[in-house]
Amino acid sequence: MAGQESTPELEGQWRLYEAYNELHGLAQEFDTPFDAPAVLVVGHQTDGKSALVEALMGFQFNHVGGGTKTRRPITLHMKYNPEFDTPLCHLLNDSDPSVSQEKSLQEIQAYIEAENMRLEKETCQFSAKEIIIKIEYKYCPNLTIIDTPGLVAPAPSRKNRALQAQARAVESLVRAKMQHREFIILCLEDCNDWSNATTRRVVMQIDPELSRTVVVATKLDTKIPQFARASDVEVFLSPPASTLDGFMLGDSPFFTSVPSGRVGLGAESVFRSNDEFKQAISSREVEDLVALEDKLGRALSKHERSRIGVNSLRLFLEELLLKRYMDSVPSIIPLLEKEYRSSTRKLSELDQQLSSLNEAKLKEKGRTFHDLFLTKLSLLLKGTVIAPPDKFGETLQDERVNGGAFIGSDGLQFPHKLIPNAGMRLYGGAQYHRAMAEFRFVVGGIKCPPITREEIVNACGVEDIHDGTNYSRTACVIAVAKARDTFEPFLHQLGCRLSHILKRLLPIAVYLLQKEGEYLSGHDVFLRRVADAFNNFAESTEKSCREKCMEDLVSTTRYVSWSLHNKNRAGLRQFLDSFGGSEQSAIIGNDSNMTTQTTETRLADLLDSTLWNRRLAPSSERIVYALVQQIFHGIREYFLASTELKFNCFLLMPVVDKLPAMLREDLESAFEDDLDNVFDITNLRHSVAQDKRQTEIELKRVQKLKEKFRYIHEQLNSQQAKFGSS
Repeated sequence: MAGQESTPELEGQWRLYEAYNELHGLAQEFDTPFDAPAVLVVGHQTDGKSALVEALMGFQFNHVGGGTKTRRPITLHMKYNPEFDTPLCHLLNDSDPSVSQEKSLQEIQAYIEAENMRLEKETCQFSAKEIIIKIEYKYCPNLTIIDTPGLVAPAPSRKNRALQAQARAVESLVRAKMQHREFIILCLEDCNDWSNATTRRVVMQIDPELSRTVVVATKLDTKIPQFARASDVEVFLSPPASTLDGFMLGDSPFFTSVPSGRVGLGAESVFRSNDEFKQAISSREVEDLVALEDKLGRALSKHERSRIGVNSLRLFLEELLLKRYMDSVPSIIPLLEKEYRSSTRKLSELDQQLSSLNEAKLKEKGRTFHDLFLTKLSLLLKGTVIAPPDKFGETLQDERVNGGAFIGSDGLQFPHKLIPNAGMRLYGGAQYHRAMAEFRFVVGGIKCPPITREEIVNACGVEDIHDGTNYSRTACVIAVAKARDTFEPFLHQLGCRLSHILKRLLPIAVYLLQKEGEYLSGHDVFLRRVADAFNNFAESTEKSCREKCMEDLVSTTRYVSWSLHNKNRAGLRQFLDSFGGSEQSAIIGNDSNMTTQTTETRLADLLDSTLWNRRLAPSSERIVYALVQQIFHGIREYFLASTELKFNCFLLMPVVDKLPAMLREDLESAFEDDLDNVFDITNLRHSVAQDKRQTEIELKRVQKLKEKFRYIHEQLNSQQAKFGSS
């Protein structure tokens, strides 16, 4: 385009390019869904990607060389301007792309190198945030080009794990960029055999038909000498449809060569100026054309010549992008109108939010949220299906993992499938009920642990007034020790499980509030205070309830009241009667002459075998075992009933009748002591004001762009009308 005079048509094109450049910047800055066409360059590290971008631009600026030299995408808004003999470059501010600063080529190159070095030291060595540069130059095409990090193909060995991770990160970044359907993909391949689809393999995952892809074979000057026959060159220049699937843009590949060497004044520099670099590119194209015709033994056709060289590729991309720009103008205007309405609405909401940041309104908001939050908690306990179970529910297996399992002294868990509703994803009151049912099921089925003869003998001891044995005391000593060791862990496990279930109510209640538009967005400090108060209440209430249950367990395992353990007295009497009969037979024998035994004899024999005899006879062992069983089971039944009752009364019910007053008291106390910190008013006001300023800037830019595109649209319609009338 060098040497073109400024004409109304050319000025119209410049205006169009400028509008799209601003649109692309707006889309990047505010993450708005504008389809601003651009050329996305995709290739592997060794494909000569950045060098081709420089050749298209007509000057060198990038960090070119071996290895990974591009760690952030570089967006180049290029504009042809014959008035600039040297490139005029503006680097857009990372934090505010509406602000740009004029930079020299050396400064831009230094900035890109510094960014690459910074990212190389970070854990994630690549960033999707674009470096945006605006360029005006006499050799520039009217193009927007996005240079992406080079794809990597590491060897599949363990020692290359770091490089493999880097390859995945780069491919993920490039794939995300290719998802933008408005982008024209410039797919670079460094090959002399089209069956090797190294870059196309990645590109065709996003654009399987290559319908928005231009394929470019780079380093043509190194490929030509490799062809031995003219037929090989023919296939390379015009590959069969079976080799290059799809309907690529331009119908056939482009072929480019970029002279090696850097621009500069140093001894290592090859070119003294960008003019020399530009001339070398043109000379290389002529040499490639001559070499190809020499290999083919014939002259190249017009179509074949239009696919050889950087200049041909640049002309094709310019025309393609201009057509995309012009075709997209009518659809851009409604999008800008929609964005303008959205920004206006957002600005109104921010004004309203700023006006509501006064003490009275904030207190009212806080109290309203308090009431709504408690309503949602009550609803969750009573039962609801508003919150999706697949997101907030827990199966029994999940609940055991997250809240702890009921595990006995043997270290085994009860099979979860035997618990009703074990596979269902529950929350709230339903989950609480299932946990309590599992507790009853597990603890209710516990048998008295085995008793050894050594335990019985050790429990007998010596009385303070005689040296006889008291087997009822022995049974009590063993039973309470076994019961305490068995049931105390279950008490702590139940507390942890139910505390976990109660704390889960908080995020579910927040979800319900958000779903119904009743959530206090932007008041994170206040919401954290409510969350902390609720969690502290759940923890302290669970601890208090557990301590009450512990007092009951301590009392029932410290002193045995036989009235608590007489439910199975009939069974015990039957057992002892059978024991008495067999003991009688052992003492009396089979003497047929003795048909009766006096009461005194039976009593003496019983005392001899129990009270006065330290040898543990089977009969004594059976008596102790029977008594221990009765006492242990009595303690179990009492522990089970009292624990369930106390957790219902002193953990579940306080959520209903004590939590509201506690939260309200905490809230009012905070309002009186430090309202500013509760709502973080100063920072919130600053944040909202900053959002407002950003929205105002966006609104002005959208309005300006809307006017530009409307004017361009009118001009295009006017030109079409003139063309139609002629």
